[in-house]
Amino acid sequence: MAKKICIAIVSYNVCQLLDECLQSVERALQGIDGEVFVVDNNSSDDTIAKLTPKHPDVHFIANTENVGFARANNQAIRLSEAEYVLLLNPDTVVYEPTLRGCLDFMDKHPEAGGAGVRMLTREGTPAPESRRAVPTPWVSMLKMLGFTSRYYMSHLPWDQPCRIEVISGAFCLLRRKALSQVGLLDEDFFMYGEDIDLSYRLLKGGWQNWYLPFDIVHYKGESTQKTSFRYVHVFYQAMLIFFRKHYGHLSVLLSLPVQIAIYFRALIALVQMLSYRFRHFVNPQNDEL
Repeated sequence: MAKKICIAIVSYNVCQLLDECLQSVERALQGIDGEVFVVDNNSSDDTIAKLTPKHPDVHFIANTENVGFARANNQAIRLSEAEYVLLLNPDTVVYEPTLRGCLDFMDKHPEAGGAGVRMLTREGTPAPESRRAVPTPWVSMLKMLGFTSRYYMSHLPWDQPCRIEVISGAFCLLRRKALSQVGLLDEDFFMYGEDIDLSYRLLKGGWQNWYLPFDIVHYKGESTQKTSFRYVHVFYQAMLIFFRKHYGHLSVLLSLPVQIAIYFRALIALVQMLSYRFRHFVNPQNDEL
């Protein structure tokens, strides 16, 4: 008989964070018929060897190369027939009532294809990316100009369930029936952007995406090396992939400014990264990030 929920976690050199995440998941799963898959993307920190004895009920999958976030999640999804799938980042801690509360909501709202939660920062404040809008050309331009209210749907309350457009991949609860209709994660996205793409496809498929006021802690960025050239390339490449996939049909007058803005923001990010590296090289003790 199929499980109620399958939790898929993709890891890459985050052994300690993953251990804390799994401990929280195991507590949150008490009384719920669920299964947990960890897909390790060829970590060099002995993640599987260290954590398998500590978490014997977790299904660990060892990839021989880093296949990316989307493809690794799809590996886990295909191994389960659970009614719900939860994509969960390894740099998260799930509060005990969160899973049960989310599942109860989804059971009562069959029109909901997916749901996200209130992601708290290390300081305990709600992270704005808990609720996001689809980055249409207009919304994208506003965000790149510094007007982020529309993108982060800032008008919505934090303490009530609300319909949103984009569910964060850090905690993305999905209905199996909806996934079967719209398809799994697009593996053209190596990392970043795949949650936006999937959320958008759910909306286009007639499903609803929801924000639910249940909590997790998200140590955002602690599983990602954001001062690397690879990060900048992958992040902004994902933006281009999404734009070309869903808005490539627009006229040049509409599409060209957005693409230019993406390249411009990527250039700024590279300059900032190089500046940080130079300062850190000159004074290694003054790590400002």
